[in-house]
Amino acid sequence: MLHRAIEPKTMVPGKLPSRPLTSPSRRLTSRVPAPGDVWVYWKCHGREDVSRVRDMSMGGLFIETPEPKAEGVLTRLNFLVQEGQIRADAVVRHAKSGVGLGLKFTALSEQDRPKLANLLTRLRRTTHPSEK
Repeated sequence: MLHRAIEPKTMVPGKLPSRPLTSPSRRLTSRVPAPGDVWVYWKCHGREDVSRVRDMSMGGLFIETPEPKAEGVLTRLNFLVQEGQIRADAVVRHAKSGVGLGLKFTALSEQDRPKLANLLTRLRRTTHPSEK
């Protein structure tokens, strides 16, 4: 027999229905703020640049750049961090003119995935030193 886990809400005259104060995030992984020493070398449409990483997750990152790029544009990323070289492909998901780009990883090799996970662990410890 099936049971209803949630009772249907009834409308009360004169009372607005309750809604959450914030909408749930569409992100599958949480972002970690990156300190000023995390940089990425990236290529896009034949142009090469180096940018500071503002925050990142296993799903993507936000880089600071004044160079606007259209959504859907593919980029090649190369991190050189203490965890080792990390290479990834990404697509521009959103752009903030004069601020930076939100990039979603589209390809990350099996050998680079653990390095990225280790980098994120280190960044979390830097951001929240009391957590282990």
